[in-house]
Amino acid sequence: MGKMIELTAKDGHKLGAYVTGPEPKGNKALVVIQEIFGVNSHMRRVCEMYGSQGYAVIAPALFDRVERGAELGYQPDDMARGRELRGKVPDEGMLADVAAAKAYVDSASKVGIVGYCWGGSVAWLGNTRLGFDASSSYYGGQIVQAKDEKPNGPAMMHFGTEDKSIPMSDVEQIKAAQPKAEIHVYEGAQHGFCCDDRGSFSEKDCKVANERTLAFFEKTLA
Repeated sequence: MGKMIELTAKDGHKLGAYVTGPEPKGNKALVVIQEIFGVNSHMRRVCEMYGSQGYAVIAPALFDRVERGAELGYQPDDMARGRELRGKVPDEGMLADVAAAKAYVDSASKVGIVGYCWGGSVAWLGNTRLGFDASSSYYGGQIVQAKDEKPNGPAMMHFGTEDKSIPMSDVEQIKAAQPKAEIHVYEGAQHGFCCDDRGSFSEKDCKVANERTLAFFEKTLA
């Protein structure tokens, strides 16, 4: 099992981060980016899944800029609180925190980034702005706003056709802007379909998405 450590971003902000898996040096690494619910038990399980596949894994606590150690569930009140916290995290600070996580594992041979919900959008920005070697984004609702940015490495994205927060028209715009990106659409899947703590969880679709992501990183981080 992993543990919490402390990172320091370039602006001096100190934040927590969950680390697991092997040491970065001599291995491949992944930075895992949270949903709007913090680095909660679900996200730690996600980290453990990647760690079990041989990746050095780190998940920065992006809410620490607003509220240290914030961990939320998936009820309506949690959703509202998560949106509130997310709205208070400045984009520049968020990117600085992701960069600090990347720096922690930079002794790895290659470093990928994977994110969910809010983190799905952050993973795309990590690819385009922070020099990650590859990215996999699960239902990132703000990717469309940055669809024209140039990625540093290969990109994969996952969307559900029944995601009320990401219309298929947005997905089509992303496809048109990023023809080299590997974009998968899951028929009938909702937002958060890969979170087993949510009512929208789809075991079938999540299994396929995870298999695709692991195969993608196996290839792009080789």
